[in-house]
Formats: sequence, C-alpha cells, structure tokens
Amino acid sequence: MNLFLTIADGPLTPDMTEPASHPETAKSAVERRLVVEPGVAARVAAVAEPVLEGLGYQLVRIKISGEAGCTVQIMAERPDGTMLIDDCEAISKALSPVMDVADPIQRAYRLEISSPGIDRPLVRQSDFERYTGHLVKIEMAVPHDGRKRFRGILQGIENGLVRVTRDDVKEHKGAQEADVQLPLADVSSANLVLTNELIAESMRRGRDAEREQLEDAGVLPPPPPHAKKAREMRDKAKPRQPKPAKKLLPKNTKAHRLAADAKRRGALSDPHEGE
Repeated sequence: MNLFLTIADGPLTPDMTEPASHPETAKSAVERRLVVEPGVAARVAAVAEPVLEGLGYQLVRIKISGEAGCTVQIMAERPDGTMLIDDCEAISKALSPVMDVADPIQRAYRLEISSPGIDRPLVRQSDFERYTGHLVKIEMAVPHDGRKRFRGILQGIENGLVRVTRDDVKEHKGAQEADVQLPLADVSSANLVLTNELIAESMRRGRDAEREQLEDAGVLPPPPPHAKKAREMRDKAKPRQPKPAKKLLPKNTKAHRLAADAKRRGALSDPHEGE
C-alpha cells in the first residue's frame, strides 16, 4: 500500500512557504542513495533532496511520467522506513514553493508526494541490510554472467556486493549457480516483491509509527518503560537471516540407474526357475 498526496500545479498561498519541522526524525548524518535516477529526474532530485533532509526525511526515488500531462512523483520516508499522510503533507507544503522557484521541469506538472510502498525500491545500503531475507527483483545496468534481471531471496550486502539466492535456478548439469553476488554500483533498480511476510512486516511498522506519533502528540499516554525498551531492542535487532535453501539431491545418478536396472531384471526373471 502506498500513501499519496497530489498537489496540482498553480499559485501558492502564503502559508505554503512555511517549512514544516520534524526534529524527532532528523539525522546528523544522512546516508547517500547508491541507486539514483538519470536525466530530468536527477535535476528534480537535486532540488528536492536538500529540502527533504532539512525536514528529517530521506528521498527514495523520483519518477516522472506522462500521466495527467506530466506527473512528478517524489517518494520519501522517515529514516526508520515509515511514512504517514501527515508526512506527505509536510513535505508538499515545504517543497512546492522551492520547486516553483527552481523550475527543474520547465513545463506544467502535477507534484505527487508518496511513501515508498510495500514493494518499495531499495536505494541505500541500509535498505539491502534491513530487508535481508525477503524476495527481491533486481535489474542491472551492466549484464552479470550474461543476464541483467535477477529475482530471489536477498542475503544481504557485503563489500559493495548484493548477495541473492535466485529462485529460478533448476538443478541440472551445467546449470547456473543459485547464489550470485551483484555489484551494487551496477544495479539499475532493485525492488521488494510483494509477499505475505512482507505485508505483515510493513503493517507492523506502520502501526508502530502511528502509535509513536499519537504518543508524541499527547493523544495516547507514553508507553511503559518495558514496552519502550522492547521497541528499542526490536529496532536495533539485526536483520533476520534467511533459511538456507534446501538443496535438491540428484535423481538420475549412476547409482539410481543401476538400482532401477537390477529391479527391472528381478521383475523379469522366472521365480520358479531352477525347481
């Protein structure tokens, strides 16, 4: 599920120029994106990213499409990976006047602020670490072992290499290896694949973020010490390690063929022979 807020291109009211502030989400050191957009989208990113970082958010992706004439989608999130509709409103209020002044599109457009969604793009090293164990699809800008598209279980990232166990490898002689290591610098796009497990984790994150926002606003009482500690421990927990894929044993070895041949000869022999 994605959260969307669309702002039509047009004149601004004076209060739209006042930036929103979320000090609780601000980070002293912002992690850079490693998977970025080319062309016009890169120009939009150059304008939007400093504004988002000033508000305590992270830019995930810029997408420009021909929908409704021209739509500029800016996908963002909090550093913990969550995003609420109030966050989309805060970003649009601060970013709209900056976009009007910088004019990176140079044509009429609709500005759309959204959350990354459940099947989100992975653009930072922390994304690949956070979603270890989930199903991903990756497209390479440069072919790896003769192919550009990969799909499988994300095993993490190490020394700039994204480790994936492919789910489309068949067991036969001369088959490609199931475990691949893809240079992150050559990744064109990487997205999570929608699964029941991913949906459950995303819903939990959303509920936690909404509850914390209500607690900060005083609508809900603060959590008891043990609940607060449990949240902190869960947030600091290492990404879950995926279960190793069960390796299928070959079914057509020489031993199998000899056993089948012996069984066949036994079935053809006369049980009364020699009487």
